[in-house]
Amino acid sequence: MTDDQDRTDGAPTETQAKARRVLTDIASHSWEHPADKAALQALRRIPVFDAVLRKLFGYFGEKPIRLAFQANAVKVGPRQFPEVYRIYQQALKTLDAPEEYPLYISQTPIVNAGAYGMDQPFIILNSGTVRLTSDEELEYIIGHEIGHIVSDHVLYRTMTVFLINLANMGFPIVGLAARAVLVALLEWSRKSELSCDRAGLLTVQDPEVVMRAMLKMAGGGEDDETSLQEFIVQAEEYQEGGDLADQVFKVLNLMAATHPFYVLRVSELRAWIESGDYDRILRGEYSRRGEPDPAYQEDLRAAMNAYAEGAKDFVDSVAGAAKRMGSDFLDSFKR
Repeated sequence: MTDDQDRTDGAPTETQAKARRVLTDIASHSWEHPADKAALQALRRIPVFDAVLRKLFGYFGEKPIRLAFQANAVKVGPRQFPEVYRIYQQALKTLDAPEEYPLYISQTPIVNAGAYGMDQPFIILNSGTVRLTSDEELEYIIGHEIGHIVSDHVLYRTMTVFLINLANMGFPIVGLAARAVLVALLEWSRKSELSCDRAGLLTVQDPEVVMRAMLKMAGGGEDDETSLQEFIVQAEEYQEGGDLADQVFKVLNLMAATHPFYVLRVSELRAWIESGDYDRILRGEYSRRGEPDPAYQEDLRAAMNAYAEGAKDFVDSVAGAAKRMGSDFLDSFKR
């Protein structure tokens, strides 16, 4: 029996049994994280940024890049992975997506997914994702990727992956200017994930489902061998613990990553829920497409505050760790 048959046989699936509130005409800035906006603003201020992207696009063009992503994948539809297609339709409906984007499944064991493209965005699900996740967890992952497309992230995400591959191959076009752009793209890419975790949550409208999916994407385990509560405790310990060296390594470990660590994403999502914004959106209190975005200065101020708070937390944790280290050092002389 195939995995897709497993999803359709027997009792109604999770997404059939649980209705979603359709977020009609929801604007993407309703779920976008302030740090995502701040990082994108910083990215666009890099003097060579647009020039490098234009040069790369002019050199390669969109079609070969799109074909490279789609070469080893199967397009999902009513007769190809029909249950995945049904889940995808539900996600599109809940987020009231402007259109249906091509969805592919690639034979890859790693539990992951991605949204790519330029003028014609598309989504790729790894086969490992389809096999390991429940219907609702898969719907969260799909909703997360829809969020990237609706938030206009796909152009920069595509270029991030593209530049990483070129750099790894030692391609001569990736000089100092392009490498500077790549560093900035990676910083923004990590922040953009925080936005789309929110979009995925709004798709399934169940925080536990989202955190279970993150647990599986972090560790790859089945439900009967993992504990969501233990994972949440782990996230809290990571945020709060560590000495000075730990705090520095936490930053350094992220510098080359396209995604923030899952324990950080769990913490960020819980903070957003506790802020009340998630419940307000489900009550229908959100910006609609076509309405003006929040005032530029207010939006920028919120973004700056997000970065400032993050920096303050880091400085405070480093100061606390340094103080503990100093105390321990002095105590060693007293013994």
